[in-house]
Amino acid sequence: MRLLDIVVITVCASAALRLEATAAQPGYDNALVAFALLASVFLFPLFGLYQTVRSNILWHCVCAPFVAVVLALVVALLVAIILLDPYRPAGDWFTRWMYLSGLSLVICRIVERSLCLRRAEQGARTRAVAIVGSGAHCRHLLRKVETTPNSIYAVSTIFDTGPEIAAAPGVVPAFRDREGFADFVRRYHVVEVWLALPLSEENTILEFIDLFRNDLVNIRFVPDVSGLALFEGEMVNLDGTSAINLVGSPLSSDALVSKDIFDRVFALLAVFGLAPVLFIIALAVKLSSPGPVLFTQRRKGANGKVFNIYKFRSMRAHETAHGVVKQATRNDPRITLVGAFLRRTSLDELPQFLNVLRGEMSVVGPRPHAIEHDALYQNIVDDYVHRYRIKPGITGWAQVNGFRGETDSVEKMRGRVEHDLYYLSNWSFWLDMRIVVATMFKGLVHRNAY
Repeated sequence: MRLLDIVVITVCASAALRLEATAAQPGYDNALVAFALLASVFLFPLFGLYQTVRSNILWHCVCAPFVAVVLALVVALLVAIILLDPYRPAGDWFTRWMYLSGLSLVICRIVERSLCLRRAEQGARTRAVAIVGSGAHCRHLLRKVETTPNSIYAVSTIFDTGPEIAAAPGVVPAFRDREGFADFVRRYHVVEVWLALPLSEENTILEFIDLFRNDLVNIRFVPDVSGLALFEGEMVNLDGTSAINLVGSPLSSDALVSKDIFDRVFALLAVFGLAPVLFIIALAVKLSSPGPVLFTQRRKGANGKVFNIYKFRSMRAHETAHGVVKQATRNDPRITLVGAFLRRTSLDELPQFLNVLRGEMSVVGPRPHAIEHDALYQNIVDDYVHRYRIKPGITGWAQVNGFRGETDSVEKMRGRVEHDLYYLSNWSFWLDMRIVVATMFKGLVHRNAY
């Protein structure tokens, strides 16, 4: 903010000078600007402009910046008049500079305060955690969370791995039964499990990872050692305690934000650009057979949140048994002529840009499966559930590598999941661009699309 204030005052001086009709005095004017910057360096801290405050927002964001910059410029003017006599600023330049600087600093403070409030609001969403461990390290971790000011974490329970169960601080319940512990985590929606275990307890670590293999729970290893950068895995900071992500979101929050921005912009351009095509397809679907234009089906999105996915209807309206999803097969009699063309060319997927605009899907990501298939394969295919760590996509790495269409065998599903997990581990903006381009040239039409 100090650097920004200096830049704002300098830019406003230059902008005000350009609007001045009277001839300028470059040497003297530059000296006055230098005096103003020097005065701001000493005066602004006296008004508390660089302190984090939660009260008197009107004073700190509006009144204080404006008064401070006016005072700094007046002091600079007095110094310039004394040292540079008979220099006087030309015309209305000084007044215009003062108003521009005051207004700009107020705007900067309001924007900065808004960002701080947003971060504070996010931090206020306390995350419930469960700790697995025993001994001094576990107690230290519990104490660390409880004594950290404004911590975003709250310990809900512990699992004691020691020979004798220790009393948990406060009213935190303690378990020694794994299933009871897991039930508690699921029932009370505990979002993270911290494994505060020695490095030697590899088997215990693996057992707890396996215990939550079908849950979207972040599992973090919190060892009592230094120099963990030598280990593989992402290092994170949990209120000052180092941890290694064992199971968690593969993309950082910054990456998710940039990906979401790209998704929304791309989808908006696609919807507007393809509007005539969407209208023609909708008309063709409506004329091909009785029924709605769009077909909706419940799918899982990021973190397992269920949403309705949109597609152009490609089959004749028919009844299905509750809880049973029959995938389309080659020469499926349910598929209409228009629907067959749409499925071969993937044009039936175009309405999913609406899902992207709604924030339910990405342009690129693991393809979402029917919920019934999720329930079937998550117990058969290793790490299947982690496909839903991010938003599902209209296209993906698996699709451009031939894994699309019917998954009539476990091997095909394993291949698809392997490609999805590769994408999650190696995500970058350029990989998304590569997949989009590959989809345009070889992913729209495929022999497995029917």
